[in-house]
Amino acid sequence: MGDISGEDLPPKRVAVIGAGISGITAAKHLKHVGINAVVFERSSRIGGNWLYDARRPVEPTYPSLKASIADPWIAKTGDEECTSEDDLKFAPPGPAYPDLTNNVSTKCQSLKEFPWPKRTPDHVSVHVKQKYIQDYAEKFGVVPLIRFNTRVEKLEKVGQTWKVRSTTLIKDQDGRGRRKESVEEFDNVVVASGHYHASKIPDIPGLKEWKAAWPDRVEHSKRYRGPQDYRDQTVLLIGGGVSSADIGRECSGVAKKIYQSSRGGTFDLPESFISPETERITGINSFSPPSSDSKNAPGTVTLIDGRILSDIDRVIVCTGYLFSLPFLPELHNDDLSAEEANETVLVTDGLQLHNLHKDIFYIPDPTLSFIGVPAYTATFTFFEFQAIAVSAVISSHAFLPSEEEMRKEYEERVKAKGYGRAFHSLIRGQDELYVEELVGWLNRDAEKTGGEKFEPYDDAWKEEKKQFFEKYRALLESSGKVEKASGFGVETELEKAFRGVNIGKIEVEN
Repeated sequence: MGDISGEDLPPKRVAVIGAGISGITAAKHLKHVGINAVVFERSSRIGGNWLYDARRPVEPTYPSLKASIADPWIAKTGDEECTSEDDLKFAPPGPAYPDLTNNVSTKCQSLKEFPWPKRTPDHVSVHVKQKYIQDYAEKFGVVPLIRFNTRVEKLEKVGQTWKVRSTTLIKDQDGRGRRKESVEEFDNVVVASGHYHASKIPDIPGLKEWKAAWPDRVEHSKRYRGPQDYRDQTVLLIGGGVSSADIGRECSGVAKKIYQSSRGGTFDLPESFISPETERITGINSFSPPSSDSKNAPGTVTLIDGRILSDIDRVIVCTGYLFSLPFLPELHNDDLSAEEANETVLVTDGLQLHNLHKDIFYIPDPTLSFIGVPAYTATFTFFEFQAIAVSAVISSHAFLPSEEEMRKEYEERVKAKGYGRAFHSLIRGQDELYVEELVGWLNRDAEKTGGEKFEPYDDAWKEEKKQFFEKYRALLESSGKVEKASGFGVETELEKAFRGVNIGKIEVEN
């Protein structure tokens, strides 16, 4: 099946940014409709967030910089030699650590025409998930389309063409690197680079001073690589989400004491998710200034409720990430709040992306599209549906509504969901409804264009999803990292949300 817009037209050139699950599925489905994409991947391997790298990324600025400059890499020019720190900034290691596992069953994350190997358990290691993505790319001929060690520096639309400026890091036998710069033209750009790059650091009084005085004792969770670093120490986790709960469970039995600070936000997990050795505490009011002779002495923290903790050895900042598109600076506006976003900006405060139709197509110019923006869903299968939609539109097997219609739908969604992280959340069965609507649109257009038709989530997938909490509970209990008599025994608000009970803004992170 090729591009049906006319045999006499030259084939479209499509740039895909990122070789994680979103980029790999995009390239596969574009290839399926006769379009060989060029995939730009700044690291040397496939996998995205599921690629484990023992190296640790460079720490961000404390507190976070503006979203538009949150990425630490600054492109160099000429043949100036790259240092080891340049290498880390060029392609920063992701947040994966050796014992990371998926929390959504593999049965809900099986890609089309590529089932998981027989007897694959519901929950597997980061290495197994990376291999699954790698094997998928190899089977469907995506690997030859990837330019590894190549970072997109700038996207610019000139007339009807996207100019893509990139830098390739070339290393010699001694490991020394030099850069090769290129500028190429494409008809479409698919951004599939994810949103786990720019670490979000809160502006808590005293935290910046702690980081300056104790740089190795205060770190973002993206640098976490295992509990061994925290043996016999008192650890403070800032944030009550998934990464905080996972790290707390891993460090249980290794660290001397674990505190998890939660402000009670809508994205914080129930206490039943944390280990018995982890104590949940209120939000942090301030970090006391470190004394000049306190290099190894515990630090003191004052909580919002007035409690004072005077025994803190290590701090792990588990507060998530900012959306940042450093290659599209013109579509950032750090001076606007999310509520003030105009009809062209993509990023304001970094908590969401604006002006996307169905979280995919940039409304002012749909030749720019995104895969992998939504959260709180079974990512592999969901992002593949988005990849199918992108390939159908680019190959003219499906057609987008008018800009006016897309704008109207987007504004209605803003009114319904509000701003911030919740805008991209798909809990309470929203992912199933989203996919049904997406597939319905594609199939209706396929009737006219001769394009391929697809099925949405089937009954087996939906039934497996219903068992998410039961299976996740069993996994945690079998590891001894939560108590069997914990809050899992009572249906939590989070579980109700997954069953489709409307309980307000309760979120679970995937």
